Amino acid sequence: QLQLVESGGGLVQPGGSLPLSCVVSGFTSVSNAMGWFRRAPGRGLGGVSCIGNSGYETAYADSVRGRFTISRDNVKHTVYLQMISLKPEDTAVYYCARRTYLFCSSDMGTDGYNDWGQGTQVTVSS
Repeated sequence: QLQLVESGGGLVQPGGSLPLSCVVSGFTSVSNAMGWFRRAPGRGLGGVSCIGNSGYETAYADSVRGRFTISRDNVKHTVYLQMISLKPEDTAVYYCARRTYLFCSSDMGTDGYNDWGQGTQVTVSS
């Protein structure tokens, strides 16, 4: 059974940094596109970033571009999200998800993402 487990969330001050990790287990030999999503308090699920199967293709939501960096290590079956210059509006539960396809979607939507982690809380507050 495929499992995605996020880690690295926590409380950080505005302007701070926080790295998130997502370990995938029970997968097939083909690496698929992976995405990070978040759900802020009182808001719906929104796309944050995506990385294609090879790692060369990446995409970011406008709100995080230049501050967040997605990467992957296919040997370790792990996807990372490095977050810097964090803002209070980045406060949310962050989820990683595995896409059915090898490449990212044309938008930051949830289309094609069938496997999800349980989420990790990120709180940006002074």
